[in-house]
Amino acid sequence: MRHPPAHRLGRTLAALLCATAVALVPLLSLPATAQAAAPSEPHRPAAATAPGAGYWHTGGRRILDAQNAPVRIAGVNWFGFETANYAPHGLWSRDYRSMTDQMKSLGYNTIRLPYSDDIFKNTTPNGISYAGGINAGLEGLTSLQVMDKIVGYAGSVGMKVILDRHRPDSSGQSALWYTSAVPETTWIGDLKALAARYLGDTAVIGIDLHNEPHDPACWGCGDAATDWRLAAERAGNAVLSVNPDLLVFVEGVQTVGGQSYWWGGNLAGAGSAPVRLNVQGRLVYSAHDYATSVAQQPWFGDASFPANMPGIWDKYWGYLFKQNTAPVLLGEFGTTLQSTVDQKWLAALVDYLRPTGTYGADSFNWTFWSWNPNSGDTGGILKDDWQTVDTVKDGYLASVKAPGFGGGGSGGDTTAPSVPTGLKVTGTTASSVSLTWSASSDDTGVAGYDVYRGTGKVGSVTGTSFTDSGLTAGTAYDYTVRARDSAGNTSAASATLTATTAGGGGDAGCSAAYKVSSDWGSGFNADVTVTNNGRATTKSWQVNWSWPGGQTVTGMWNASYTQSGRTVTVTDAGHNGAVAPGASTSFGFGAAPGGAGTPVLACHAG
Repeated sequence: MRHPPAHRLGRTLAALLCATAVALVPLLSLPATAQAAAPSEPHRPAAATAPGAGYWHTGGRRILDAQNAPVRIAGVNWFGFETANYAPHGLWSRDYRSMTDQMKSLGYNTIRLPYSDDIFKNTTPNGISYAGGINAGLEGLTSLQVMDKIVGYAGSVGMKVILDRHRPDSSGQSALWYTSAVPETTWIGDLKALAARYLGDTAVIGIDLHNEPHDPACWGCGDAATDWRLAAERAGNAVLSVNPDLLVFVEGVQTVGGQSYWWGGNLAGAGSAPVRLNVQGRLVYSAHDYATSVAQQPWFGDASFPANMPGIWDKYWGYLFKQNTAPVLLGEFGTTLQSTVDQKWLAALVDYLRPTGTYGADSFNWTFWSWNPNSGDTGGILKDDWQTVDTVKDGYLASVKAPGFGGGGSGGDTTAPSVPTGLKVTGTTASSVSLTWSASSDDTGVAGYDVYRGTGKVGSVTGTSFTDSGLTAGTAYDYTVRARDSAGNTSAASATLTATTAGGGGDAGCSAAYKVSSDWGSGFNADVTVTNNGRATTKSWQVNWSWPGGQTVTGMWNASYTQSGRTVTVTDAGHNGAVAPGASTSFGFGAAPGGAGTPVLACHAG
């Protein structure tokens, strides 16, 4: 996991121990006898014939669906269950279904969901907003019940889920799969509980047993207390004893034979000492690989970089795929893309993963780190507003994305309605915006429409008009509309329409823009810019918002504030109350904890 930043120093020190590259392992031709391994009994073949249907198994280096058709995992990591929020991040500002729909629309077909064993303690998630009807159905649920909802919706739209045991508890990463507080018996018991929970649910294709084992974890050393290979066998067989149809994802370690690599990324020992599972066709090896925004490595400074990188990847994990030993999932890889080295690294890695257009599903599988923008040393596919896509970063992955899979789970209606068009404003007041749009079409009929203001759903209607009320005078709002049918299929969002409420009550008119300047997990800093949108100089201004989570302001500069519950009221500092028309002023503050999302700000000028 590439967050929180408190782990960076440990990763950097560990990275300095890594050895330099060795010669490229040649791509071996597959032996004539290398055939797709049939899944061991018991196995329940799927009734559906859509791509990716049923449970999956492995054959040589490929992952196969229930009809023995090869499939490629091409997904993203959506973290948060493993943190003290006990739920995926970003739900403080968006609906979980909207988030999942966006992943699918971008061409990702799988979600890797990190979690900690804390979620088995009947934990109540926090940092989920229900404003305007978003995240309907999640309120009052436990963390595991929220996971059920996310898995269920992902499956209904044709996405798959990998459950990733990321941490023993929400306090932080662990080198070994157990701690004094979470012994191995608890780890295995919780893995079995998850396997049983999703028995028969083919949206959950497998479980990653433990995230990023690292020193003193070893591979094949024979010490039951530190040998990750043996622990993975114990846990993997326990999972398969409950649900024999799941894939078992086993990561590497840090150091093998004195050669060190990224945490969880070193699978150099798996060729000579493979993981042995009691059910054939269920093992997938998983590696992690990162760029300089996480830690510096010797190979990044090599004179032949980036041409030297395929040899590095071959040595530590790629050989398992190239020698037809087993499928390989690159479970985490990411970068801020701010340095030229990182840009070259990602371009080379994507090419190494094998473009889908050339190789199809006979390729490496992958889940990018991360969907979340609040990963301190990589950033994410989404930008800080949890809505806008980093099109440059997403674009690097275009050639290795793969088709999605049939949704619905039972061969029912999986066709979404057409996208609503013609969205327009029919009227505004100081506190409301009225909208209309053209009707969508659907093979079974449109059941209704969901209206979104920004990233939050503000209403659902059966007709093609809606009035959004309770708004702030003289303020611009962005709207989109989605159509849905009776089977729950939802269209992509309409084109965005910006509508501005009328000015009212003599208010001079102002707006406030919010931006997080730094986030270190336990806290963050943010800047707010106040702009005078009126025609006269303001005498004073006030900005208000309510936190989507349990954040608390810890200090503020260039303004005064009060906080009551989740509501924050900010007033000018006197010297910056007068703002000329079209001009701006700003203030900043610190707050805790981090990962707050972007609240909706209201500005009032005097």
